[in-house]
Formats: sequence, C-alpha cells, structure tokens
Amino acid sequence: MSFETIFTIIIFGFTVFFLVWRPRGMNEALPTSIGAALIIMAGIVTLADTVEILNIISGAAITIIATIIMSLVLDSIGFFRWTAVNIIKKANGSGVLLYWYICLLCFLMTLFFNNDGSILITTPIIIQIVTILNLKPHQKMPYLFAGVLVATTSSSPIAVSNLANLIALRIVGLDINAYVALMFVPTIIGITVLTLLLYLFFKKDIPKKILALPDSDHISIQLNSMYGMDHSKKHNTLVVDKFHHPLKKDPNYLPEINWSLFRICITIVIFTRASFFLGSSFGIPLEWIAMFGAFLLILVRWYRNGTGAIDVLKKTPWYILIFAFSIYVIVHALHKIGLTFVLVTYFEGLISMSHFHAIFVTGILVAILSNIFNNIPAVMIGTLSLMEMGLDTHTMHLAYLANIIGSDIGALISPMGTLATLLWIYILRLNKIPITWGKYFRVAICVIPLSLLVCLLGLYLWSRLFI
Repeated sequence: MSFETIFTIIIFGFTVFFLVWRPRGMNEALPTSIGAALIIMAGIVTLADTVEILNIISGAAITIIATIIMSLVLDSIGFFRWTAVNIIKKANGSGVLLYWYICLLCFLMTLFFNNDGSILITTPIIIQIVTILNLKPHQKMPYLFAGVLVATTSSSPIAVSNLANLIALRIVGLDINAYVALMFVPTIIGITVLTLLLYLFFKKDIPKKILALPDSDHISIQLNSMYGMDHSKKHNTLVVDKFHHPLKKDPNYLPEINWSLFRICITIVIFTRASFFLGSSFGIPLEWIAMFGAFLLILVRWYRNGTGAIDVLKKTPWYILIFAFSIYVIVHALHKIGLTFVLVTYFEGLISMSHFHAIFVTGILVAILSNIFNNIPAVMIGTLSLMEMGLDTHTMHLAYLANIIGSDIGALISPMGTLATLLWIYILRLNKIPITWGKYFRVAICVIPLSLLVCLLGLYLWSRLFI
C-alpha cells in the first residue's frame, strides 16, 4: 500500500471513531475538519479538488442552514411548545392515538425541515409529553423510538430533508421533481410498514388510557427543574421535568402565542417548501428559495414583534457548512485512493444485470456500509461508485435512489448508522432516560430490515409502473 492509502484509511477511521464517540458532546465538525485539514496538507486532496467540492456541497449545506433558521424562528414564537400541548389534547386520553400523532408529528417535522433538525425539535417535545403524562419508563419507549425512527426515515420521500441526499442529488444530476416522482410512494410505504411494525413491537407497552388535558387555552407549560407533575397546584398549570432543548432561550421561557403571526409564519414555511418543486422546474437553485424563505420569516417576525435576527443567527449551527465540506474532502480522498474502484470492480457486473439487481444490491450494500461507517460517508461513497460504473442513466438513477433508501432507512439498524440516532441517544442521556446500544439494536433489528426490503421492492415496482 502507498503512503496516501494508509494515511487516508487511518484518518477516515479516526474521524468515524470520534463521530460516533463524540466525547463530552464534541461537535461533529471538529473531527471531520481536522481529518480534512490533514488530508489537504498531505496533498491527497488538492486545492483544485477543494474548489470542486465547495461547488458540490455549498448549495446543499446552505439549504439545510436556511431550513434550520426557519425552525428557530418558529420556536421563538412558541410553535413547538404549542404543538406539545395540543398533541396531548388531540389524543383525548388514548395512548394509541398519541402514538400515531407523534409519528405524524415526526414525519411532518422532517418533511418541512430536515432529519437532524427534526430530532432536535421533536425529541424534547416527546420528552415533554411523556413527562406531562407521568408515564412509566417502559411506557415512554414506544413514543421515543417512534420519534427517532420515523423522524429519520422521513428524510427519504423528498431530497431536501437530508444533507447527504441533497449533495448526492447534485452529483447524479437528478432534479428534485424526478426524485419525488420516483421516491415518494415507495418510501411512504416503507415508513408506514416501519410505524406498524414498531406499534406491534411495543403494543403491550403503549398505555390504553393517558391523562386527558382540558380543552382550555389557559394551559401553560412551565419548564423548570422540578420533576413530574406538581400536584399542589390548583390551577391548570402543568410542571414539566427540565429537559435539554437546543432551540430554547431559557428554561423558564414560554412566549405568548401571537396567532396572526403564527398563521403567517406557517404559511411561509409551506409556501417555501412548495416552491422547491416549482422552482426546480425553472432551474432556480434550491438554496436561493430556502434563503428567501428564511429571510421572509425573519422579516415578518421583526415587523410584527420588533424582534431582530440576532437571536436566530447566534443559534444557527453554521458549523454544518464546515462539516459538509470536511466529510466530503475525506470521502473524496477515499475515492482517489481507489475505494470506489474496489466497489466498482466487485459490484458493477451485479448491479448492471437488471433494475431489480441495481436497486437491491445497492440498497443493501449501502445499508451495511452505513451501519459500519455512518450513513453520510456511505451514501457519498456509494454515489461516487455508481458514477464510475458506466450504467445507463435510468439504471444509475434507480441505483442512486436505492442508495438513498439504504442510507436513510437501512442505516438505522445500528445507533452509529446516522448522526440523528447518535444525537437522539445523547439528548435522552442528558435527560436521564437510559437507552443502551443493545436496547436500541433489539428494537431496530425487528423493524428496520423488513422496512428496508419493502421500501426497495416498492421502488422497483413503482419504477416499472412509473416508467
């Protein structure tokens, strides 16, 4: 082996190790940026390569950043706290209804924002809900697992809900409308199967009856350090366990809902999301639409509330730009030392046999790689490999879509498969909710493999009908 090969493999190994471990809550941009810097200094990835990489990842990263800014604005006007209380009201004392409402919440949050952002938003909401209801530890599990698995898999139906999906979409030259036309139905079927399997797995743990909140606009949630419900209160005020919410300003902060502003902001979010598909037809870059939507939300909030943009800009995770660039530099280095060549050599013949083989071989292979290495490098390695296989355009697009399914759904077998699942476990531990890797694996192995296979089969059958 050459020095470049050994050096790149070592850097990749250490980067993945620290991404998974994240000691003291280490930001994921730190190990990736160090790894990328070492690779660039070693000359494995040249300055010319970095310019090309910036061109590939910048639009996707900016789109995700703008989406997160929109979620921060919504949080500042009380949207997510309002959601927590109203989900309990809608459940009307039924634990089963609560399960399906939480699944719907997580699906919509990922659809309108992104998978990591959805985990940051919905996990604290779910923790808040199960604490309000004073559920036993085993009764909390169905809702918490529904939160992470549904939120993460829901990034598959539309490409703009996942950073890796967006970057890969740019590489293969597939526009967002064609992506949704081929992927929406199969992935919705796969997500539906997953939620049903998860419900059956936890059926005995889901309480039949839960606390029914009175239908009153005066119910408030005080976020403080007290645990459980304060039964000494005579009013309709629920005291909730202190929890970690990356978007909140202050643990005791609960904004009044300005309903007029609330409706305008929700309309802007829906309009922006719809504009992705309309704008794509006219060749408008997704990041321009996302930035316009974020700017419009900030402007409306300032006009109606007099609140500037400083609070949102301070909380925005700008490190995502560094993370996206750094992880792609490392993957590009793996590409240059011949990893993709190895994959092409062993799998090109099998993948090119038929559309069925292209979908299942690619989907399962990337799922395995994702659970070993994490799905972001896996989906990029898979995409670059597909680009070198000399496949016809339609076969390559189907294989790419299977690549996305493998990285978005198949990656969930292991906690290290996605950053979203690692973030979920981290938030739960901060809230003293014990989730071991073994416990996670026992649940995931019962629901993910079958959901993955159903989704891949759905893609194959839908593509035959669609084409």
